[in-house]
Amino acid sequence: MAQRTVRTVLLVLFDDVQSLDVTGPLEVFTGAEQYAPGSYRVRTASLDGSPVRTDSGLTLVPDEALTHARVPHTLVVPGGRGTRRDSPELTDWLRTHAPRAERLVSVCTGAIPLAAAGLLDGRRVTTHWAYCDTLARDHPAVRVDRDPVYVRDGSVYTSAGVTCGIDLALALVEEDLGRDAALTIARHLVVFLRRPGNQAQFSVQLAAQTAQREPLREVQQWITENPDADLSVEALAARALLSPRHFARAFRADTGTTPGRYVDRVRLEHARRLLEDTADGIEEISRASGYGTPEAMRRAFVRALGAAPAEYRRRFRPLITR
Repeated sequence: MAQRTVRTVLLVLFDDVQSLDVTGPLEVFTGAEQYAPGSYRVRTASLDGSPVRTDSGLTLVPDEALTHARVPHTLVVPGGRGTRRDSPELTDWLRTHAPRAERLVSVCTGAIPLAAAGLLDGRRVTTHWAYCDTLARDHPAVRVDRDPVYVRDGSVYTSAGVTCGIDLALALVEEDLGRDAALTIARHLVVFLRRPGNQAQFSVQLAAQTAQREPLREVQQWITENPDADLSVEALAARALLSPRHFARAFRADTGTTPGRYVDRVRLEHARRLLEDTADGIEEISRASGYGTPEAMRRAFVRALGAAPAEYRRRFRPLITR
């Protein structure tokens, strides 16, 4: 029997680190080690080996000091308030040692110190949606993608905010050990949805602004709860007791998008969730999501996601208990 490759994973710790950015990937990789003994060796390290206090007040005791740590296979830099303070020592360590790792990973705003060390120049990366503009402004050589849950550019992997580190860690385990391993760990962690990297960082309801006017807020809620209803501008305007023209203008002013685009995004998100979370047929999902026919849903998926519904389900649906 061939000897299993042991991949060392080193998580960098510092004061005011986001605790879930650390513990999320930590649980995934240690779970993978339990699933496949000898697959990973997971370590944590702070600059001098001293305990650190997370930005939620939790104290973490590292295994070692970064100055004594061996070069890992996978180096993980988490985010948190600590990444938004200048740390010349951490920047220098990353600049010197991080390029020697086979795989460089950031979670949330962990991309900021990596960018400060010049390690993301020319790379396509992502980070927490609230700091994408800051990263792009401060580091113009970095190509910031604001939408995905995580991004891979060569040997550099970056993820969006907080829980997205779990999604990225599961994707790395799948890359290393296969899909069955990743899905088994997801089930053990009771991760309801293992999101693909190209999924948006947040839902339509979070991405769009909430309307200031109560009738429009009620319409937004109605759209979400009834994607298979008549959601034409005329029908929605009638619910808001406005003329279609006044409704369309007010909706865009309050939400930053048109009623039609908002409906399209809600229906797409609803269909994706049904494909990911249920065993319902494509025709049933197309009706429930307001597309009417499988062909209409297929066109919407190909246009928005570059994959037909059946292919999307095959690639990205998590484990369904049958």
